[in-house]
Amino acid sequence: MIGVIIGAIVAVAAAFAVGYKVSLGRGASAVDSAQTRARDLIADAQRDAETVRREATVEAKNEILGLRHDLEQEIKASRQDLDRRETRLEQRETTLDQSQRDAEQETRNLKEQSRELDKRREDLGRQGEEIDRQLQKVAGMTSSEAKAVLMRRIEDDAKRDAMTLVRDLETKAREEAESRARRIITLSIQRLASEQTAESTVSVLSLPSDDMKGRIIGREGRNIRAFEAVTGVNIIIDDTPEAVLLSCFDPVRREIGRITLEKLVGDGRIHPARIEEMHERAKGEVENEIRRAGEEAVLDVGITDMHPELIRVLGRLQYRTSYGQNVLKHLVETAHIAGMMGAELGLPQDQVRLLKRCGLLHDIGKAVTHEVEGSHALIGAELARRLKEGPEVVHAIESHHGEVEQRTLEAVLSQTADQISGGRPGARRETLETYVKRLEKLEEIATSYKGVEKTFAMQAGREIRVMVKPEEMDDLGCQVLARDIAKRIEEEMQYPGQIKVMVVREIRATEFAK
Repeated sequence: MIGVIIGAIVAVAAAFAVGYKVSLGRGASAVDSAQTRARDLIADAQRDAETVRREATVEAKNEILGLRHDLEQEIKASRQDLDRRETRLEQRETTLDQSQRDAEQETRNLKEQSRELDKRREDLGRQGEEIDRQLQKVAGMTSSEAKAVLMRRIEDDAKRDAMTLVRDLETKAREEAESRARRIITLSIQRLASEQTAESTVSVLSLPSDDMKGRIIGREGRNIRAFEAVTGVNIIIDDTPEAVLLSCFDPVRREIGRITLEKLVGDGRIHPARIEEMHERAKGEVENEIRRAGEEAVLDVGITDMHPELIRVLGRLQYRTSYGQNVLKHLVETAHIAGMMGAELGLPQDQVRLLKRCGLLHDIGKAVTHEVEGSHALIGAELARRLKEGPEVVHAIESHHGEVEQRTLEAVLSQTADQISGGRPGARRETLETYVKRLEKLEEIATSYKGVEKTFAMQAGREIRVMVKPEEMDDLGCQVLARDIAKRIEEEMQYPGQIKVMVVREIRATEFAK
């Protein structure tokens, strides 16, 4: 930098000299004067440059001294930081050494305690063996026998404790759920007014006179054989005045036969050709009646988007009965109950309509049970699936008898509505033989348990009361007995609705004052 300054000064001086040479070129004296002045300027410039160089040197030295001082300060601070870190490391090493000594001491203490525990365990083992020998000597039984007795006692105590807990939980759950469930079911039943069972498996046709029986039979039985061959319905002619019976396992075929015979009797002309003609007319009328009954059932429930084939199959159920209950009416009734239960539970309107659909179609398989092998629940589910019903409806149909595990709310409510419709008073009837056998089976199951004194089947087999011996069974034992009897009834018996099991334990104290 100093060299640049000096060069600049020399250049300026040279410029001045050239200027003077040009301006004073007229005489030699002027040249000498200009040279002298130029030399003076160069000397002044050199002196100024030397001054600048010295000042720059001094400034550089001062700057170097300042940087050296700053570097020394940083080195000093770094050394102090290193000293502090060394001090902390020494403290940590001291702490770790102390912790290691403490851990070694604790390990020695644990080993000592372990040796003491092993010694105590050996002493307790010897004492236990001595106690076992003394117990076996006093009790007169081996260790395994004593363990078995103890296990039985523990099992009994655990069972009693579990039953106590179950009873408390059931009581709490029943307090919350039973009242609400009873209210929902009661409201649903009260809102539904349905008919009593009045269906029969045999059709009766009234005749204008007993002379008509001979015309039905025909010469050498020609007419009755032709009628049975065409319709597939048996005619029973007995001593009943002015009436004949028509019997057939297929209710639709029996209805066709009834209408055919009714038309023949009304026309008066009975011969094989006329029988075939009237049979074809009757088939058309019954088919129209089936379709009309299916449409009425669907409209009654409030469903509009159903496959026509499914409606026709639904209408065939008008001529089927279950325990005397008309199946089509049962389906309509179940649909209404399911819808009302869903409404009481606060379900959306779309889900209520879905519940009605599930209830209406849950027994659809009964219309084709005699044509396809399998249970009516699975047959109905397959039919609904084939006719494009939704998966919720198919699942409710296939699971309403427990053959498939229930996974949806619609399936549970459809099954409940089905049981309510079939179990309400007057809905169904059973034969006397089946009724008596069920009552006998109920009493037989209850009497088979130890401690039972008497059993009484009541409420048409929907309740059984069990009287136990008070000296052989306590209150908790009664709870266990009631649960065991109910579970066995569920496993061994088939019945509609539910059966209430009531265990009664009564203590009477009698004294005479003399």
